[in-house]
Amino acid sequence: MRFYLNKIVWITGASSGIGLALAQLLSTYGARLILTSSNAQKLEEAALMCRKNGAKCEVLPCDLSDQKQVEALTPKAIACYGKIDVVILNAGKSQRGLALETNIAVDRLLMDLDYFSNVIIAKAVAQKMKQVGGGHIAVTSSITGKFGFPLRSAYAAAKHALHGFFESLGIEERNNGIFVSLICPGRIRTPISYHAILADGQNYQKSDDGQQQGMPAERCARKYLKAVAKGKREVYIGKKEILLVYIKRYFPALFYKIAESIKPT
Repeated sequence: MRFYLNKIVWITGASSGIGLALAQLLSTYGARLILTSSNAQKLEEAALMCRKNGAKCEVLPCDLSDQKQVEALTPKAIACYGKIDVVILNAGKSQRGLALETNIAVDRLLMDLDYFSNVIIAKAVAQKMKQVGGGHIAVTSSITGKFGFPLRSAYAAAKHALHGFFESLGIEERNNGIFVSLICPGRIRTPISYHAILADGQNYQKSDDGQQQGMPAERCARKYLKAVAKGKREVYIGKKEILLVYIKRYFPALFYKIAESIKPT
């Protein structure tokens, strides 16, 4: 994609899953990369793969659930190349736990990581983008950002919040040259279910069958980058599970029948 040639692209959550697939693709598109995640070792491995493709690549490890670390991160990212053309806010965790059993600390953690870290970075980056004539902000939401779902109360809440903030930001700043894209994957073949957080704060450490049958991360990444290049405001990426977005919109009674038939485990 020629759109990304020589663009400075910052990706959070870049050490695995969709973020890693995005980084690998962008390294073949001629982008100059900045990669962030909490796993410094895997981040270095990702950067090495990108450099083997001929891309310039910087790494910025960060615990994105720590507000102080996040607030200090954007100046470091800008210092890598002098500006940011595209930021892809992709880091996040999923959840496996009933709403009434989930510790409030888990709700707060998911909100800090899946929502507030993205908002903090976006506000800082957007200010710099405005000074140089614009840029692109892409946010990895989820189809769960469009409806509630069993065992996902905190995750769905954070993703719903992303839509409220970033839709507003996109409307406010479009005339200033800032394009905001909300990307909503369904089931993508990534480790997200394995790293999901349980009601008591422990890791799930299982790969859901549905996740393993999902769209390959590489195919998702191609669709993701195409949508950002076209300045799409909201895009759904996945297989037949994407239909749930439209069923909820046009046939809500059917949606609730389907959702309530799922047996939490």
